[in-house]
Amino acid sequence: MKTRISFLMCPPHFFGVEYVINPWMQGKLGDTQRPLAEAQWNALHTLLTERLGADVLLVPPQARLPDLVFTANAGLVHSGVCIPSRFRHPERQGEEPLFRAWFEAAGYTVTPLPAGIAFEGAGDALFDEGAAALHDQPILWAAHGFRSDRAAHPLLADIFDAEVLSLGLVDPRFYHLDTCFCPLPGGQLLWYPPAFDAASVGKIEARVPRDRRIAVCAEDAGRFACNAVAFERPGGAPAVVLNAASEALREALEARGFSVHETPLTEFLKAGGAAKCLTLRLDTPYSSSTTGTADL
Repeated sequence: MKTRISFLMCPPHFFGVEYVINPWMQGKLGDTQRPLAEAQWNALHTLLTERLGADVLLVPPQARLPDLVFTANAGLVHSGVCIPSRFRHPERQGEEPLFRAWFEAAGYTVTPLPAGIAFEGAGDALFDEGAAALHDQPILWAAHGFRSDRAAHPLLADIFDAEVLSLGLVDPRFYHLDTCFCPLPGGQLLWYPPAFDAASVGKIEARVPRDRRIAVCAEDAGRFACNAVAFERPGGAPAVVLNAASEALREALEARGFSVHETPLTEFLKAGGAAKCLTLRLDTPYSSSTTGTADL
């Protein structure tokens, strides 16, 4: 059985900005530097595996699918079940059969949502492990507004037997929940309040005590500080991995007992993603066919 934290990633051999489906891509067509993107992705991979002790499994990259590198959007996994994504934009729909085949080969129970419901996986649905420890069922924060339909939320609740907390996104720059919201170990939260509608801000503030919320400034939000990978480490302080953090944000996280790890991901910001977008948290044993390394 797996005992270490595991993530799914995809090498960025074919990454680039080849279309525009979010504001970050505007003016960036053909503007990515692939060697730099490769170096930044490799640095994230090395940080997770060699310094922080996580396992990383790989989806093979594919030509003409430049956003396949953003594996957070592959689907949502919990307790051996995967709900594969159904992308809203046609430009990304070619990723769907590749990710679904990976999950099936890995031994997940793959449970698609009904046709016609857009749902973009762990980009728009985040399990709150710290909060779940205080409840009898999983806690899932799920967003709607740009990429995923609210109609998916009751289905997620039923499939995972989870309490789903629906949040409305209102700023197109923060088109996925994981660009502006990051549950942290210990029931804490990193977030950017202006990305949410008023009702959702009230819901978050009612659910997460003030002393457990860290609201980032606009500058940190624009550097995708909330698009962080956060997890408990056996024998070490819980880790927060992100593209960049202001001194104030770093101090706020460290004061709460987190080890903060900055790793530049500026090439991926041009497509609207950073550390969290480049990883998908996994939670189940895998078949041998999915655990090998790839040419990085």
